[in-house]
Amino acid sequence: GNMSFSCLEPQVVPVTFLSSSSYLTLPGTSGEDEVFISFQFRTWNKEGLLLASKLHQDSGGFLLYLSNGKVKISLHKPGKVLGDITAGSGLNNGQWHSVSFSAKRNHISVIVDNDVTSSAHASTPLQIVSGDAFYFGGCPSTGNISECNTSFGGFQGCMRLISIGNKAVDMTSVQQNIFGNFSDLQIDLCGIIDRCLPNYCEHGGECSQSWNSFYCNCANTGYKGATCHYPIYEQSCEAYKHRGNTSGFYNIDSDGSGPLGPFLVYCNMTDTTWTIIQHNNTNLTRVKSANRDKPHTMFFKYSASLDQLQTTINHSEHCEQELAYHCKKSRLLDKLDGMPLSWWIGRTNETQTYWGGSLPAVQKCACGLERSCVDSQYYCNCDADRDEWTNDTGFLSYKEHLPVTGIVITDTNRPNSEAAYKLGPLLCRGDRPFWNSASFNTETSYLHFPTFYGELSADVSFFFKTTASSGVFLENLGIQDFIRIELYTPSEVIFSFDVGNGPSEVTVKSPISLNDNQWHYVKAERNVKEASLQVDQLPQRFHSAPPDGHIRLQLNSQLFVGGTASRQKGFLGCIRSLQLNGIALDLEERAKITPGVEPGCPGHCSSYGNLCHNGGKCKEKYSGFSCDCTFSAYAGPFCKKGKHVSAYFGTGASVTYNFQEYYMLAKNSSSHASSFYADMTLNREAITFAFRTTRTPSLLLYVSSFYKEYLSVILTRNGDLQIRYKLDSHQDPDVFNINIKSMVDGQLQHVKINRKEEMLFAEVNQNERMNFILSSGTEFNAIKSLTLGKILENSDVDEETMKANSQGFIGCLSSVQFNHIAPLKAALHHSSSAPVIVKGRFTESNCGTLTGADSTSSQTTHSFADHSGPIDGGEPLANAIRSDSAIIGGVIAVVIFILLCITAIAIRVYKKKGIHSKNGAKGTENEDSAEPALKSELSMQNTANENQKEYFF
Repeated sequence: GNMSFSCLEPQVVPVTFLSSSSYLTLPGTSGEDEVFISFQFRTWNKEGLLLASKLHQDSGGFLLYLSNGKVKISLHKPGKVLGDITAGSGLNNGQWHSVSFSAKRNHISVIVDNDVTSSAHASTPLQIVSGDAFYFGGCPSTGNISECNTSFGGFQGCMRLISIGNKAVDMTSVQQNIFGNFSDLQIDLCGIIDRCLPNYCEHGGECSQSWNSFYCNCANTGYKGATCHYPIYEQSCEAYKHRGNTSGFYNIDSDGSGPLGPFLVYCNMTDTTWTIIQHNNTNLTRVKSANRDKPHTMFFKYSASLDQLQTTINHSEHCEQELAYHCKKSRLLDKLDGMPLSWWIGRTNETQTYWGGSLPAVQKCACGLERSCVDSQYYCNCDADRDEWTNDTGFLSYKEHLPVTGIVITDTNRPNSEAAYKLGPLLCRGDRPFWNSASFNTETSYLHFPTFYGELSADVSFFFKTTASSGVFLENLGIQDFIRIELYTPSEVIFSFDVGNGPSEVTVKSPISLNDNQWHYVKAERNVKEASLQVDQLPQRFHSAPPDGHIRLQLNSQLFVGGTASRQKGFLGCIRSLQLNGIALDLEERAKITPGVEPGCPGHCSSYGNLCHNGGKCKEKYSGFSCDCTFSAYAGPFCKKGKHVSAYFGTGASVTYNFQEYYMLAKNSSSHASSFYADMTLNREAITFAFRTTRTPSLLLYVSSFYKEYLSVILTRNGDLQIRYKLDSHQDPDVFNINIKSMVDGQLQHVKINRKEEMLFAEVNQNERMNFILSSGTEFNAIKSLTLGKILENSDVDEETMKANSQGFIGCLSSVQFNHIAPLKAALHHSSSAPVIVKGRFTESNCGTLTGADSTSSQTTHSFADHSGPIDGGEPLANAIRSDSAIIGGVIAVVIFILLCITAIAIRVYKKKGIHSKNGAKGTENEDSAEPALKSELSMQNTANENQKEYFF
């Protein structure tokens, strides 16, 4: 038939609106009562004017525009907005979208993408009659065109297939200035750029864009910054500790800004900081009927990936994992053929046949190394193949094999043969990169490392301390590019760089000098969008990336640390914890072979000593510091955790804490008393304690002075609490009575006393509060000692204090603190080193923590977070489950029955001990209770987390 071998496609001429001032004006037919306009557009911008027009004889006008990615139409007449309608959504996705607008008399409609579900219709009181011009994308800057005075600006993007009154507009005629008018347009080309391809948002950040730039949404990624490059979490528990954080769950990012994401761990902040990583099976698991053909296999899944675990382990100084294997006729090694019968699998999927407490490649258990196995012919307790419970338990600590990812058991298919195993969490301590440091001793010395070449983003972070006024921290050069971070003045750090379009710099000025020999933190980053610099907690400074620079850094020299290639402006001081893009640089190893540079930097207490609270003393360690809480009433890694220390005082008991010796120990000064007077003069005291007694009168607390001044807190004969201050040896003491209810009813009473100069504040049981004013003075001069219980030396005190002291104090004292000194803690826990004297019947007790019903029972809940290192080495099977039980007998018959049972059990235990005494301490530790405990555990598997209770009769 009549056909031709070609397709005549209509010529499509797109047009690009290059800026917010671009516009296209096309003529219209004025006076028509029907308006129909259609076109297609594509853009990345959420906002922008698409079309505007005046109506006939200035009767009003309409706007067709983008608002938050939606098409909106707004009608108005002079002085009044008549409302708007909305159609479509997400139209700023860079794809082509069609818009059809029609108006006839007082009815308007708009259809987006020819989809009736994305259309809108409305009636308007305004009679719509067409004007003589239509403005696409914007309006001319000359002339008064009120329709274009909008808040959302002009359109940036592309349009095509523009039609007015069902007649296509010939864009070639527009380009030749034959038809219409335009400004800053690019005709016959859609010049839109996809700035999210490639996607420069890192770590899963979501990319969005506008005409000129792209943006990264970093929500829920664990990262921040213009390209989601920098981590929001610390790299280790050690780093959290040195921000002052206490024990708890934290997200850590082990490789910083590297590709691995953050994961959740438990940080146990003790003197040694432990990172605890759990897996999916920490229960005691029983195994039966397993052989080599049908082995029992368990694979462990951790709360982090193996790559994340490997990075954490590599950064740690030490890691360990407890593996317990309990057995009854279940061997680990077949002695006949030398083949393992059970084994575990490490991080690299390699089979390991050594067990807890042993060493790699020796195929032994801990008892085999210690020569303490139940049968000396074997290297593991379980290999003795006895028909009774024993175990091989210990810690695996060879880091290259950790964590344990699986266990395989094959020898439980014989009669009476069974096994049980339990794998603890992965425990790691120490953060080698965090404390890795070097000391630069000459201005011409430096360390060098591999370069940043080809990196999309570059981030650098480190700590420094110095007394110098200037110096270059690091420098990396290319043929044209470079980066440099330097201390420019004592209070100014500069991050300078060149990415192919000339040098730029970011500067942070500190309100204090940075050459104060304290640790200061520096973080610098350069990515495709911006450069940033932060010093300590000062506001971060930014510099936008130029549009014509390199995407990737072109640096081909070595990275110089502590100096420059020209050996000028070198840094004098210490640099610590240097990381490039999340990779820690080993400063100490490189410093060992570099003249003028020494590994390590002492003096951490000068910067972190303020983290030790409540009288705790900062102690230097090679890798960091620790807080010594010996002379503090508080415990914990920062001496902030309250610790209830209680003691029972019998008749005549006395505890005296000598301030003179305390100050001698603290200041290492002369032993002559007068040399301490200035330090021991107080104008304020903070005293807290709790007590329980039924005796009056009683002396609770007494503080003496070399100048016959004193403070005494007593209970009067009628049971009132009385505070007696004598701060002037020539005046009678100030006496303050606190008469609320009887304080000698045997219940625990909490007392707080604070003095600041002449103002005295007292609080009893957290609800009775009183204020007093002293008249005898404001300074407590040359304090000598603090006494609890009874004053044994001659003292010049008033008659009421002497009466109270006649029998001293009989009862319980708890949580006593005088300023930052804890006399009870010193007497009970540090009596050999603390300046304290104890006389009479004085014993530690829990009397300060138990009240009422609590005095007969206490409850403790344990979790894996309780462990700060090695897990309790007690009987694992016996400890696996204890059910709450308490049998209270009220009749003699029941008591006799219990005594008979105890006698029978004692005889059985005695016989069992005789049978197994040759097995040694380690072998017998668990045998007596292993079997019944295992049966209990198996029958009560679902109740293994019940709270443990201890009953006192």
